[in-house]
Amino acid sequence: MDIVIIGSGNVATHLSQALFAQKHVIKQVYSRSLANANDLAQKVGAEPINNFKELLSDAELYIISVKDDAIQYVVKSMPDLKGIVTHTAGSIGLEVLDKFSNSGVFYPFQTFTKHSDVDFSQVPVLIESNNNAHTTLLMDLARQISEHVIEASSKQRGDLHIAAVFACNFVNHMYRLAEETLNDSGLSFELLKPLIAETANKVKQLSPSQTQTGPASRNDQQIISKHINALLDKPEHHEVYQLLTNSILKRI
Repeated sequence: MDIVIIGSGNVATHLSQALFAQKHVIKQVYSRSLANANDLAQKVGAEPINNFKELLSDAELYIISVKDDAIQYVVKSMPDLKGIVTHTAGSIGLEVLDKFSNSGVFYPFQTFTKHSDVDFSQVPVLIESNNNAHTTLLMDLARQISEHVIEASSKQRGDLHIAAVFACNFVNHMYRLAEETLNDSGLSFELLKPLIAETANKVKQLSPSQTQTGPASRNDQQIISKHINALLDKPEHHEVYQLLTNSILKRI
């Protein structure tokens, strides 16, 4: 399949390389920065461009992989195209591509960093299209690079993205607050890593409702009060601890 990649960031990099590895032809890579376009284009044998006027009009698939708030600008800047135009965003609906007669979503559900290897076969890919035949085509394409491919509506993808913020972004922020707490006590974050690994391992086997531990899950008010009092000189940590404790208590 002849493919044009719009974007050169983390998702665009991993996705284009995964498709290229399956012998798909990446015809062009667009980025506002020609240097960035060239960096990715060299990896996948593509032509780098930084002007939408240079965009090929005869590619089979166009994948817009840019920041969510830039998608509308990109769509407005692109010419009308006969190929399938997709984006890779979780929280942006299919309707943002309404100007194109053939449109879809190709959403790899993972956190990506350019220089960190990812086993794309284990990355879930969520597919949506305005055409049943194109849904099938996009799902078949996704199955070439991933073992976990499902059809999902814009609403479902949005809910998944919210869940991901809770499960990934907020959890990482909890790590940061934990690190700050340990630093203030002269201890290393390394001490928490075995605990983090075991917690992540348990939730792979059981429901999160079954793996919850800690003073709030036991309604241990003595320990909760002790922790809250110890955090009085750290207003942000105190507030977060209290909020999350109350949330857990409501579920026991």
